[in-house]
Amino acid sequence: MIEFEKNPDGVLTPGLLKAIVGQYSLPWRGTHGLPHWARVLENGLRIAEHTDADPVVITLFAVLHDACRLNEGWDRGHGRRGADLAAALRGNVYVLDDRRFDLLHYACVHHTDGLTDGDPTVRSCWDADRLDLGRVHITPDPGRMATGFAARPDVIEWAEGRSRGGYVPPVTRVWEAWAGAQGASGD
Repeated sequence: MIEFEKNPDGVLTPGLLKAIVGQYSLPWRGTHGLPHWARVLENGLRIAEHTDADPVVITLFAVLHDACRLNEGWDRGHGRRGADLAAALRGNVYVLDDRRFDLLHYACVHHTDGLTDGDPTVRSCWDADRLDLGRVHITPDPGRMATGFAARPDVIEWAEGRSRGGYVPPVTRVWEAWAGAQGASGD
């Protein structure tokens, strides 16, 4: 199992998490909230072990891709808003070189477009999110995965069991503590 303590390069800090969660308008433990972000992070780091994807980009994608949603349903443009938040916070709360930022931005903007081609890091980000579809009662389709690892039946079964079962990674409580108690009551 991937443990959060493998926080790549220390990129995910209390200040960054607080900035992201501070503008988040939905319940912290909602469908697209902190437990989802934490499962996406764990999924992504697991995928990265097999794809040579950049764990720093995966980490940032996990906490930014749904950070600017306006609702729990269809929310056109939420990926771009997440990418715009990443741009606004870059240089203020975290540092990321241009190459990595371009990957993060693209992954966030296009994470709901159903794409499967491109850079291994971007594809790993997308699959990390797709593997958590069980939370909305959708079984991930291996034919729509962007990496061979995420398309494996055993990986889908593992991820779906966690997602449908409402698994809340332990780091969720850490993130809630970092962000402050005010949003925890909103779930």
